[in-house]
Amino acid sequence: MIYRKRRSSFLFPAILFVVFTSSVFAQDINIKNDEQTKKMVFGNQKMSITLDYNGRANISLMVINGEQVLDTTAGIYSFIKTKSARYSTLHLSANPTIKVTGNNITLNGIIYGDKAVTINEIWSFTLTADKIQFDVYRTMSKAIIAEQVAMPVFIFNSINTWEGAYHGYGGLAWFYLFNKKQDTYGVHTNSSQFWNSKTGKGLSVVVTAPEKEVAMNYTRTVKDRLAYSIAVLPKKMLPRFDSGTQRRRYIRDTTDVWAPVTIGAGTDKQTITLTYFDFNEQYGRGKFVGINGEQASAVLNTIARIGVIDKQHFGGNSWHTPYGPICLHEQYIAQIGLAINDQTYLKGYQQCLDFYRDNAIGPDGRVLPRWAYSNEDAMPGKFTDKGFYEAQWGYLLDSNPDIVTNVSELYDQTGDISWVKTQQQSCEKALDWIINRDVNHNGLVEMMTDSMQQKRGSDWIDIIWASYENAFVNAKLYHALVLWANIEKQLGNIAKEKQYNAFAKKLKSNFNKDTTEGGFWDKENKCYVHWRDKNGSIHGRNMVIPVNFMAIAYGICDDAARTKTILDTIETQMQNEHLFFWPLCMTTYAKGEGNDWQFPFPAYENGDIFLSWGALGVKAYAAYKPELAVKYVKNVLAQYAKDGLAFQRYGRVKQDGLGDDILSGNSLSIVGLYQAIYGINPLYNRFYLNPHITNELAGTQVRYHYRNQPLVIDLAMNSYSVSNKQFKITDKSDFGFFCVKNDLAYFNGNSENVALKIATQSNLMIDIKSWNRDLYSWTQSSQDMVSKKLVYTINQLNPNRFYSISINNKLYQKIKSNGNGTLVFNYKTSKDANEIVVAGK
Repeated sequence: MIYRKRRSSFLFPAILFVVFTSSVFAQDINIKNDEQTKKMVFGNQKMSITLDYNGRANISLMVINGEQVLDTTAGIYSFIKTKSARYSTLHLSANPTIKVTGNNITLNGIIYGDKAVTINEIWSFTLTADKIQFDVYRTMSKAIIAEQVAMPVFIFNSINTWEGAYHGYGGLAWFYLFNKKQDTYGVHTNSSQFWNSKTGKGLSVVVTAPEKEVAMNYTRTVKDRLAYSIAVLPKKMLPRFDSGTQRRRYIRDTTDVWAPVTIGAGTDKQTITLTYFDFNEQYGRGKFVGINGEQASAVLNTIARIGVIDKQHFGGNSWHTPYGPICLHEQYIAQIGLAINDQTYLKGYQQCLDFYRDNAIGPDGRVLPRWAYSNEDAMPGKFTDKGFYEAQWGYLLDSNPDIVTNVSELYDQTGDISWVKTQQQSCEKALDWIINRDVNHNGLVEMMTDSMQQKRGSDWIDIIWASYENAFVNAKLYHALVLWANIEKQLGNIAKEKQYNAFAKKLKSNFNKDTTEGGFWDKENKCYVHWRDKNGSIHGRNMVIPVNFMAIAYGICDDAARTKTILDTIETQMQNEHLFFWPLCMTTYAKGEGNDWQFPFPAYENGDIFLSWGALGVKAYAAYKPELAVKYVKNVLAQYAKDGLAFQRYGRVKQDGLGDDILSGNSLSIVGLYQAIYGINPLYNRFYLNPHITNELAGTQVRYHYRNQPLVIDLAMNSYSVSNKQFKITDKSDFGFFCVKNDLAYFNGNSENVALKIATQSNLMIDIKSWNRDLYSWTQSSQDMVSKKLVYTINQLNPNRFYSISINNKLYQKIKSNGNGTLVFNYKTSKDANEIVVAGK
């Protein structure tokens, strides 16, 4: 029997029709029941499900936009395992009954279990034109302790059916990393978005269960299928491993990632909403010219997200890393979000930073630098029950400025001032704690060790014994101070703003002094050194790449000659060694400056290639020689095509992938492509575009979401545009764009103040021709059929001065700016290009 429903209320024998109208075309909902085989097929245009109720209850087929994605022997079903029994809806005590009412299908009498416990489920499916709602009502006759829970489990037909699944907080289960059978990964989320970039197909699974906790896990089965399990329980599920910590999310050779849980007696309900989505439409990034866009997108879709271990656990090391560390001393986690460009990642990272604020920062302001599955990497006794700890290698003090940098840069992307205010006290504590370590009051903070002889690290390069005054940590501190001082101004704390700006100014001044004068500039080696011991001895004179890139990219080094010398010296050696990417240092550390097994050079942190400093390198070169920045971006993409970048680092000699700590930082050169070359910089009050493109990139068109608003960025040589569905601004240099409803704001250059505001209900395209204190001009046009009013507000003019407004070379109006340097005038839209000139008298 075939059931169809249609907008008309007329009934026909055996057939019932319905038509759902969308803005594009009508979509049918189909329901077909075969009473003999006890199988019902139903769905909409994008999804079709086969429900088998012959002695079982399972979805045996699921066709997603023409592709059958389930293992037909099991499909989707409920499963519970105890120590002594296994229960599933694949084996029922009797046939269930099915009922169709309009667009709703109900399967009753799904009874399974044994003498110990009876489980009774009702499955209800509600169909619409674009989704299928799957409600499960479950009644337990008594409470049980379950070793494994899958309510339900989806068995997809291959580990390769989907490339990955995005989580509701922005993380990723990347199935490429499920290297072995029975590898299992568990997370706390209520949604999974399965996707395949090659087929373009996507399946969204969202679980709704009010006042309940949802956990999900993914397993590569012994038959190389993908098993995806959902658990809905009153309490948050804990990982089973390790003993004493219970923090391990990724396990090998077994599937029991979650600790045993009690399922109480009684009835519960959960709703699973299944929706098809077009991956390229939802996550497409535009048109890449001169760059392999497919590869760049793939890096951002995968590598960039793998440092998100679970809800509230964001870092650089992936969930796949054996002991699962998160380094809070990494300043680029929020920056990665700029290129991922997904609101779920930004929202998830807000929640993570709240968790860090409450659990990783001590009362005195010290920020514990790491978190891990186990305590094996911690100093004895220097760890908390939440998993945060001091690393065994030393006191890594860059965690203090880095948490502030991440809060600041995330705030720029979200503009959520109410959230950043909740971080204000903790960020001040973190900055004040490290500022107070400047015991000699020279503007350079001191580490916990005085000498490399103490053999303790103090920064991200943790087995190089940087001590006392460390340029690496001080460069990060400068960056954090500059960012946070601006936020203090926005929050109205002018005293703190002045304090942090003053310290940053002093730090910068002394950082740039020669080593003979107490600074970090090495006149002999033409680079900034890594550190100085308390006895005045200078160390790390070997062109340490992060130190020198940070000095340039963060604006500490504003000496053009020094910048040129550093970057040219690095590039010369890169070409001599034919290296595809920048190593941690160009020549060897001196003997004794690092852990013994760092010698002979090159070895690990003494000379190997770590991609995590790519965004800094790209930014440093983009403003100097953008063609070199582009070269290294392309080199990384070529390496991705070879090995997926699924390594911790690359060896200096063979340039081969090494290490099992797979780092999300391997994506940072592509982040640099977005931020420094394409010039995409979302800021708290505007979208700031500051490109440094080359001829080979001209014609690039980037799709970007800013505050949930889709933008298109067009990049040509000396002509850059930002547009949404209503407005478009074009300029020949950097500018800011912001739009709220019918108000368009233009920011000249990198100014954070609105230069031009236009209020209109029209669509409008403007092309800035000139913008200086005496002459402001632009051309404009509209596609509206009917002319509409435009209200212009120009700011930052000379106060109380007369200006003439000319339109198409004809005087339109003379007007005087007010005491604040603002003037307002009106005009109207036109399909023809109009040239508007505002000139001072």
